[in-house]
This record gives sequence, C-alpha cells and structure tokens, in this order.
Amino acid sequence: MPENPLIHDSDAGMERLLEIMRRLRDPKTGCPWDIEQDFATIAPYTIEEAYEVADAIEREAWDELKGELGDLLFQSVFHAQMAEEAGHFAFQDVVRAMSDKMVARHPHVFGDESRDKSAEQQTHDWEAIKAAERKDKAQKGALDGVAPNLPALLRAYKLQKRAARVGFDWPDASHVLAKITEEAAELEEARDTMDADALEDEFGDLLFVIVNLGRHLGVEPEAALRRTNAKFTRRFAKVEARLAARGRAPEQSTLEEMDSLWDEVKHEEHAANGKLPRAGARKQRHQA
Repeated sequence: MPENPLIHDSDAGMERLLEIMRRLRDPKTGCPWDIEQDFATIAPYTIEEAYEVADAIEREAWDELKGELGDLLFQSVFHAQMAEEAGHFAFQDVVRAMSDKMVARHPHVFGDESRDKSAEQQTHDWEAIKAAERKDKAQKGALDGVAPNLPALLRAYKLQKRAARVGFDWPDASHVLAKITEEAAELEEARDTMDADALEDEFGDLLFVIVNLGRHLGVEPEAALRRTNAKFTRRFAKVEARLAARGRAPEQSTLEEMDSLWDEVKHEEHAANGKLPRAGARKQRHQA
C-alpha cells in the first residue's frame, strides 16, 4: 500500500489520526493485534483510559492530561473505525450526532431562549430535554438508560438520582443516616446468622445507602473513594518507607508497629495542612 502523506504530517490534525486508525485496521497491511480486536475487547481499554484522564485531573498533572486525553480520543476513533467497517456509522456521524445533541440541549446558548437563568434552572431544563430524548427512544421507566456496565458505585449514584427526579427519595440526610444504622445492624446479623449470599446482599444494601448519603451531601461517591484510595496508598507507602529505614518490610513488622507509624504519618500530614485531630477522633490504621 502506498504511504499516505497524512500519516507523517504532524499538522494534519484529526484527519491524520483517522488515517492512522484506518491503516492499523487494514486487513492486509495493518497491525495484527489491532485487526483482531472488536468492540467487546476494546471496551475495557476505553473505560481504563477514562479513569486515567480522571486521575490526571485529580493530580493536576496537566502535562500528562494531554496524553491521557489523546488516549481517550483514540478509543473513540478505534470504535468508530470498527463501526464503519461493519456498516454501522462513521466517525463523522459520531461528530455530527454529538454536535446536534449539544445544540439541542443548549437552547439558551444556540437558540432563542434567554440565558438569564440560575444554574439550578438550567439543570432542570437539561434534565427535561434528556427526559424527552429518552421518550423518543422508547425508554419508559425512570431508570431506563442507566448503563448496566457502569462501575457499580457510579451506577448506584445515577440510579438514585434518576429515582429522586420522580420523587422517590429521602427528605434529607438525617433519614439516610438512620437508614445506614439500620442496614449496619442487618449486616451484623447477617454476619452471625446468614450464608454468604445473604451476607453479600446485606453488604450491598449498606453500600447503596452510603452512596445515597453522599448524594444528599453533594459528594460524588466514585470521586470520594478514589480520593481515599489515593490517600491510603500515599500513607501506606510512607509506612513502608519508615519500615525500610529500620531494615524491615511490612511482613516482618507487627500490626502494632505499623499502626503506630500510620498514626505518625497521619499526624504529620494533618500538621502540614494545618488540620488538628479532634479529641477522641483516633481511627484505626486502615481508615482515613
């Protein structure tokens, strides 16, 4: 196959990337790995790249973000190329559909509606437009359209938001806190008296209501848990470093020693951030 000059034109923009993808998938001259892929095998990479974008933003790693956004864009190009080969649609159809959707959902920017609205009113209008779109797609139920393959924590959050739109919601966070106490008691009972299936069911109920509490507090649970995961990773690495300075690995230490080092690390971080621990607020080593 003669080389397309677009491939080596660094200023060719989107068309260059599309041509690279076409070449990678060419049955005769492309990359064997890329040729073998399908929607199902690429989907996990798409999800992974989206999380890497979120991670770069969370760390404010702006130099990395450029590359991560490129990786995510490439996933869209990959899926669109496979769709075009199968006769479903092409990349330009994706662009057109997205552009049409944004124009339709922002009549106060691209239409005749007034921009003189609160953010709350704009959110309400946005949801009304989306509800009309779901109706056009013959989605009857309030929960229709919440993707089943979302991460479970994120899907719980979206399901609850959808239910709340039609009035199925706790009045305020105090009711959710009471429900957490109830679910925790049921989990305690399940631990002592029920089988593994029932235990998983009760544990899921507790997680679900904790997600609900986050929603009432204005906290996105997926983001909150990512933040806590990062904090745990950072602090445990410091514990490992202090053990290494003593010539030991964690498996050569004791729970008491690691717990003490964890408290030291936590105290130092709080002091550096001007955050003093509350009286009686000492937590276990594995908690935030």
